[in-house]
Amino acid sequence: MQQTLILLKPDAVQRRLVGEVIGRFEKKGLRLVGLKLVKASRDLAEKHYAVHKGKPFYESLLTFLTSGPTVAMVLEGREAVPACRALMGLTDGAKSPPGTIRGDFGLSVQNNLVHGSDSPENAIIEIGLWFKPEELVSFTQTDATWVG
Repeated sequence: MQQTLILLKPDAVQRRLVGEVIGRFEKKGLRLVGLKLVKASRDLAEKHYAVHKGKPFYESLLTFLTSGPTVAMVLEGREAVPACRALMGLTDGAKSPPGTIRGDFGLSVQNNLVHGSDSPENAIIEIGLWFKPEELVSFTQTDATWVG
């Protein structure tokens, strides 16, 4: 089973979209194995966005992620990374198709509501930044045979 990190960024929390967004992932059949509300420190934000260090938008990313509460979660399921990325939509909400999280709720490139790991390898790294192993719960859902 593949795992991925999903962050509901401060704009999603401030706009009271947390339940709606989590519901979309759950309705897809993904299993929630970790969930917490976090006020990201500058250090955590720098580690999370290390790949963007030196780019013109780096500082604004850090400022945005540390500006308010973030919901961090780990989702698990078959092809969890691409499944979540499809549900999220394009980075630019204005260009993202209707039916996606960003297409339905976002217009911005930076304030784009949600982050999802872009590969299974990066998911492992990102999950390790946001969660301790003991914060993840392993279980079998009763509808697992129906979902896939």
